[in-house]
Amino acid sequence: MDCLFCQIINKKVDASVLYEDDIVIVIMDAFPDVDGHILIIPKTHYEDYQQIPDDVLLHIHKIAQKYGLILMEKLKKESLTLLVNYGLDQKIKHYHLHLLPNFINKDPLHSKEEIEKILIG
Repeated sequence: MDCLFCQIINKKVDASVLYEDDIVIVIMDAFPDVDGHILIIPKTHYEDYQQIPDDVLLHIHKIAQKYGLILMEKLKKESLTLLVNYGLDQKIKHYHLHLLPNFINKDPLHSKEEIEKILIG
């Protein structure tokens, strides 16, 4: 499959993985819009939010609750935006949820490596 996220899930393409279970993988965005920009991606390929089953969507949001708090605490942020793109705005046609700390305020970006050290240790 040509899907970049499927390739990441199948370990054919490297990514900075923060968490993984049987249903999802959580990675740092390779081209972050803000510090701490992460993606929660289901391991099963669903093209968009119209296809994703309720139980998988619920699991994704439970992971988002957990990692939203981690991002805000470790990066000392005051807000969090959850974002799902659809249609022409969806660059990779594999459902994924963006977590964007302080997205509205858009703090200056630190290097990906600096943020990775803060989040992973």
